[in-house]
Amino acid sequence: MPKPTKATVPTLKQSQGPQYTRILSIGAARGDLVVPNDELVAAIDSSDEWIQQRTGIITRTRASQDVNAVDMATDAAREAIEKSGIDPALIDAVIVATISNGRQTPSMAAVLADRVGSNPAAAYDINAACAGYAYAIAQADALIRTGAAHYALVVGAEKLSDLVDPTDRSISFLLGDGAGAVVIGPSDYPGISTTVWGSDGSKADAIHMNYTLQEYRRGEADWPTLRQQGQTVFRWAVWDMAKVAKKALEVAGIESADLAAFIPHQANMRIIDEFAKQLKLPESVVIARDVATTGNTSSASIPLATHRLLEEHPELSGGLALQIGFGAGLVFGAQVVVLP
Repeated sequence: MPKPTKATVPTLKQSQGPQYTRILSIGAARGDLVVPNDELVAAIDSSDEWIQQRTGIITRTRASQDVNAVDMATDAAREAIEKSGIDPALIDAVIVATISNGRQTPSMAAVLADRVGSNPAAAYDINAACAGYAYAIAQADALIRTGAAHYALVVGAEKLSDLVDPTDRSISFLLGDGAGAVVIGPSDYPGISTTVWGSDGSKADAIHMNYTLQEYRRGEADWPTLRQQGQTVFRWAVWDMAKVAKKALEVAGIESADLAAFIPHQANMRIIDEFAKQLKLPESVVIARDVATTGNTSSASIPLATHRLLEEHPELSGGLALQIGFGAGLVFGAQVVVLP
């Protein structure tokens, strides 16, 4: 058979969408239980003062046993869709960032798309841990601008309380449950900058599950739970991620003084405060500190923090926010967005 030539192969058509996108609306759902430090300290031989001093966390929200991550994702998504004014049937891409889907399959996104009335939207989950929301924003932006989707629903949803060992002192007391959702659509102006993202798999053990499901199934290990190397993560987050944040400002063509808000992953308060110092943010920039009462909710932390920030400071709507996620992988992602 003769080899096809350029002259004999038909030219493929490719779609092209709008030049710009933006976040149209945001929704949130937190775990229904408020868990103070005093309820956790006995298991880790610690104190409320120690936890507050090291993390800035006073309480964290966790979900009841009968509430799943997809339930919180549904509540957050419905709020975001209602605020957007978009018919859910027009949403043709649903992306959920999560590490805590209770099932390997089907994806949380497919279930969510059905629940909110967006069938037959393309739907998939991504696992980029605490950077998952930033990754999903980048993907939704690209899907819309290439014409593969018209509107996208992006959700970060976690029930991390299913993945903790109450006796573990490295990470268990940090974690909370919740979901944050945004609707992304076409815009007349740039509403989402180019994302700066990447990974460093050489530090995979810095934040990890201590066992595999296969080991658990064979009876060789306990139920897998999260662990972290605190000092390694702290140094990486403060020093390396400050460089990523500065790069995100550079590619967006702005300076820190142009920001209305800084919304980092809500890892803990010490990291957030040191991060802000490294960036030399002016006092005019409002810094999200939702971690104090919500805890670290991994992929849900940035949208949850954004939602609360806009509730407390509605004047920030329309301003620029630098958001950066970083966590297990290790992975990171940062972009500048116009707040809805």
